[in-house]
Amino acid sequence: MHSMHTHKQHTIIDSPYGPLTLVATDATLSGLYMTDQRHRPPQETFGARDERPFGPVIDQLNAYFQGELTEFDLPLDLHGTPFQRSVWAELQRIPYGGTRTYGELAEVLGKPKASRAVGLANGKNPIGVIVPCHRVIGANGDLTGYGGGLDRKRRLLDFERSADTADGLF
Repeated sequence: MHSMHTHKQHTIIDSPYGPLTLVATDATLSGLYMTDQRHRPPQETFGARDERPFGPVIDQLNAYFQGELTEFDLPLDLHGTPFQRSVWAELQRIPYGGTRTYGELAEVLGKPKASRAVGLANGKNPIGVIVPCHRVIGANGDLTGYGGGLDRKRRLLDFERSADTADGLF
């Protein structure tokens, strides 16, 4: 469980998808939230504003948004139930520019009937973009639910798909 000694800090950066709030717990990234995101914790839980812990995170996010980085390599502090954490680990295996359905994730996790539970865990993902919950779609290819809004989800997926095809041109 959380000891009372965890030290939280946050900063806010601009992105093509609006401001992103980054949260660190003991100097490790524990949250990335868009404005008006569902399940966004209250601002007062984010700690003092201080960008020092976020250097590598900001560098990698900027490279990602410029289409230069397809895989993040950052220590993450993901707090959730064991099932949620197993879903979030699986999200990190979905390749850049790719998608999976909720049902496919449920199958991979050995719980083929749990696609709804996978969807709920996906919605509670505390580190958007880096843990790519935007790459999960409905069974018929619909862009169902996304905590950051369907417009952002569509834009993120379109961005990754277009950046992905640029490789072969040079």
